Amino acid sequence: MATRDRLRRPAALLTRVALALALVLVAMPSVATEATYDDLVRLFEEWRAFERPGTRDGAPDYTAENMARKAAELPAWQERLAAIDPSGWPVEQQVDHRLVWAEMNGLDFDLRVRKPWARDPAYYTSIWTAQSDTPAHEGPTHHGVVELWTYAFPLSAADEARLAGEIRVVAPLLKQARANLVGNAEELWVAGIGNLRTQVRDLEELAETTAGAGAELRQAIAEAHEATLEFVAWLEAEAPSKTGPSGIGRENYTWALQNVHLVPMTWEEEVQLLTRELHRAHASLALEEQRNRDLPPLVAISSPEEYERRANEAVDRYLAFLAKNQVLEVRDYMQPALRARRGSFVPPEERNFFATCMHYDPTTLFTHFYHWWDLARMEAEHHPSPIRRGPLLNNIWDSRAEGLATGVEEMMMHAGLYDENPRVREIVWIMLAQRAARGLGSLYVHGNEKTMQEARDFHVEWTPRGWMRADLDLLGFEQLLYLRQPGYGSSYVTGKYLIERLLAERKHQLGDDFSLPGFFEEMDAVGVIPVSLIQWQLTGDGSQVPGGRTN
Repeated sequence: MATRDRLRRPAALLTRVALALALVLVAMPSVATEATYDDLVRLFEEWRAFERPGTRDGAPDYTAENMARKAAELPAWQERLAAIDPSGWPVEQQVDHRLVWAEMNGLDFDLRVRKPWARDPAYYTSIWTAQSDTPAHEGPTHHGVVELWTYAFPLSAADEARLAGEIRVVAPLLKQARANLVGNAEELWVAGIGNLRTQVRDLEELAETTAGAGAELRQAIAEAHEATLEFVAWLEAEAPSKTGPSGIGRENYTWALQNVHLVPMTWEEEVQLLTRELHRAHASLALEEQRNRDLPPLVAISSPEEYERRANEAVDRYLAFLAKNQVLEVRDYMQPALRARRGSFVPPEERNFFATCMHYDPTTLFTHFYHWWDLARMEAEHHPSPIRRGPLLNNIWDSRAEGLATGVEEMMMHAGLYDENPRVREIVWIMLAQRAARGLGSLYVHGNEKTMQEARDFHVEWTPRGWMRADLDLLGFEQLLYLRQPGYGSSYVTGKYLIERLLAERKHQLGDDFSLPGFFEEMDAVGVIPVSLIQWQLTGDGSQVPGGRTN
């Protein structure tokens, strides 16, 4: 017996030692399994795969059943992200963590509030004939869109087969949409019908362009055309039953602004800012007109030949100004990007607001075309962060993309671009007034304080000189876009303000070491991300970033 006890004691001791060691290891997970930036990147890649809806009958699956499954599974993804503590990482990596957080909030917002697959017929538009000047489409799109602008016609055999496969998505998606669209948003419904009517025309033009193509593509186009016609008829028949508001309300708007777009403002603060900018633009225009009262008026371009000549001269003059005055560094991609987007002559009766501006002086919109420089740079210079390399979801980039493009218009004016032709300064103030008026209109619609028609009327009334006409498609397009994408209509002016504030704070921080070219260069290097995150990375001050504590 004693012998057996002696034999048991070492074994029992070993068991106790092993148990103690195991308890120590369990108590030290932060040392053994501390999350790294690579863990965040892997989570991001898995998240992007999850965000896609999967397919049903060959089309993206937005059925109520699938969206309910997404809603049930999303919290687990948010918990996985929350378990990654980035507080000890470099600021740029903490910024990436916050970007993934914002994207997950974007899906949460769509599942809870916006629900475009259930409320917004325009969400089911598949055919896109032109490239957006922003990192991704302005506003929500489904996961199976056909980017016609990426194809060269006549099509190669490979492209013909690929296009046929993409267009075959249209018919089953529109069939699914009839069951998915259960929302009661009247203005979204009625206005969205126009998008689908445009798709009918686009498919008819595509059929003409590809008349000599093989049977597979011609059949796919015909089926998509017929399905779209039937869908439009169904939307029109259902329209009278839609009676509810389309705006998301102040509280939801503010939540999306702060938690998805990372804009440190509320609905009320944006209204205040845009009202101030609208009044400033009108007052400044009045003073500019007084200053220029003895100068000859601007004369609009009157022929295609004159447009081509003046547009090319404007490209050269703008880039020469930037270089001579050391405003920002002129890079190789800048001239080709502007020339490719210089536009063409439009008869006076067909000119929308922006065409009117460009026909008085093309430079006024070329300054806004910082967009195309962003896209050229994103293509040529892959960002070191895989999270920032492509477009962020949910238009999270809007404060930077639209804010800088709009801000540069006034910045270049103040830097002296129009000193030799002061009348052009008047156009800059007109453009700011137009953007403030349309943004205010969209804010009031989302606050359910104006109808979309009242927002359009406000937009027209407060755009100087009658340049925003009620009979032009641009007016309806813009107000519908901003109704579909909360926060976008105000982002031009709000983002402009945030970038101007960043410029001021960066100059104050750097003192004599500040330079304007350096400011643009470092901002571009950060990537097309929310301005609050750019400020955090450049200045080290994360106090303006919504969503909790930053280091």
